[in-house]
Amino acid sequence: MTHPFDLTRRDTLRLGVAAAAYAAAPALADSQATGLVFVDHEGTGRAGIAGVLVSNGRDVVATDAEGRWRLPALAPAVYFVIKPPGYTPPLDPQSGSPRFYYLHSPEGSPADFTYAGLAPTGPLPASIDFALTPQGEPDAFEVVLFTDPQPESEVEVDFIRDDVIEALAGTKARFGLTAGDIMFDDLSLYERYNRIIGTIGLPWWNIGGNHDLNFEAPDRALSRETFKRVYGPSYYAFFYAKTLFLMLDDVDYLGHDPARPKGAGKYEGRIDPTQVEFIRQTLARTPSETLIVVVMHIPITNVIDPQENYDRLVNRDALFALFEGRKYTVSFAGHTHTTEHIYFDAAQGWKGEGAHHHHILTAVSGSWWSGPLDHRGVAVADSRDGTPNGFHILSVDGLTYKTRFVPAKEPNGRQMRLMVDSRFHRPNKEIERDFRPGQLLSSPIAKATLGAATLIANVFDSGPKSNVVMRIGDSAPLPMRRQTMTDPFVEEVFARNEAMKKPWVKAEVSSHIWTARLPVDLPVGAHRVIVEATTEYGDKVSGRLALEITG
Repeated sequence: MTHPFDLTRRDTLRLGVAAAAYAAAPALADSQATGLVFVDHEGTGRAGIAGVLVSNGRDVVATDAEGRWRLPALAPAVYFVIKPPGYTPPLDPQSGSPRFYYLHSPEGSPADFTYAGLAPTGPLPASIDFALTPQGEPDAFEVVLFTDPQPESEVEVDFIRDDVIEALAGTKARFGLTAGDIMFDDLSLYERYNRIIGTIGLPWWNIGGNHDLNFEAPDRALSRETFKRVYGPSYYAFFYAKTLFLMLDDVDYLGHDPARPKGAGKYEGRIDPTQVEFIRQTLARTPSETLIVVVMHIPITNVIDPQENYDRLVNRDALFALFEGRKYTVSFAGHTHTTEHIYFDAAQGWKGEGAHHHHILTAVSGSWWSGPLDHRGVAVADSRDGTPNGFHILSVDGLTYKTRFVPAKEPNGRQMRLMVDSRFHRPNKEIERDFRPGQLLSSPIAKATLGAATLIANVFDSGPKSNVVMRIGDSAPLPMRRQTMTDPFVEEVFARNEAMKKPWVKAEVSSHIWTARLPVDLPVGAHRVIVEATTEYGDKVSGRLALEITG
């Protein structure tokens, strides 16, 4: 079976460039890996599949008419099939993790690593074969988007089980993916975590984050040995219907530092040259009329630390250059435990058509599972930008997409928090002692203080293309202004629960706060306040509160 999309003339030219680069790749001694991509007809025979892409992590080739492929032999390397539309690789029965790869590590991983890596594989097999099974794939489908589940202990794995899994009951998504920081350094927890994710009942694709590393590694090359043993290649790609998912590893580990906690080394956000070549060759074989979904851990940039190399993609221009002429793209990241929508145009180096949308996803762990415990004994875990912990659902329809935010602890799917900043502008211990949690940011408000009163709306998944208005009673809507500031509610939560949070956690500026001054002529009494927001995708969400004004 060939690729189901027709290649345009521009696609053919792009493919020719990739073929030239492949021909120029340095050959290694005794240097070919070969194999077959096939459909296994229930043990009665193998039928090769033509036109399926296979990679050694650098080079990308398509299978021939008999389903056979040939690539330069690299060692160590991960050889993998790029899942074509309409097929699925085998799935691990416990976790749902796709098994689409062969791990080639002749000598195995270093024996002194804290967490086990790869056992020695010896020489390459005579044939590396990949089985695929046909499946239906509609052009319109949904995907669960996780990032940073990041449990640090068995208790925090409990939190994932009891908090987030329940929120996915009845999901209609076709598969899920996690954009890194599956763990918080303790890689021994992978097995239990994967069993829990497996109960969702979906195929689940993963990439690693900066907390999924073998810290003893001297550099990037050996930093994913445990991850590879559990999940396979640290970067790869797969098609689903008319969409290509590029699953990238942009954590550039700079090596072990015994002076740092747990022996962790430093890292930067960077896509290495070998991975850049893999992306280039994959895109060269991908038709123009394809939605490209890029998934990475460290974001391209962010509002909190836009200049810190550990919080941004240092070589974003190298990535952007690969998308010249591409029209249908979006990228997702995690890492910062915030929620953001960012747009890159030509002035910011984007080479594709129009603007590129980069979406930083809400962390499953929120504030690293910080904060007071709810009635179930699960950490409340509001993120440092005020977003509740949770995840997103990606909806794809052909070449279009949108996402929606799913808060883990909100049975009604609340999409915003409304507050009133009036007499007390920031919490402190003297004031907290006399007021219950949240009371400082609500009414009643004395009419004499209305001139200093501001309605604050944290619209959790909003951004620069959103529009937010407030309506008081039956009055005309009043526009609200997007303002970069900290969420006063989460400031108070962290201040009141110092002993229940991770020591580095504090309120940080949020990219999705909207404000408006309250009218000074509001009469004494109770008023219905409704905030209506149009999201980045044109969807409508709303919130309401009862505002009391006293004489």
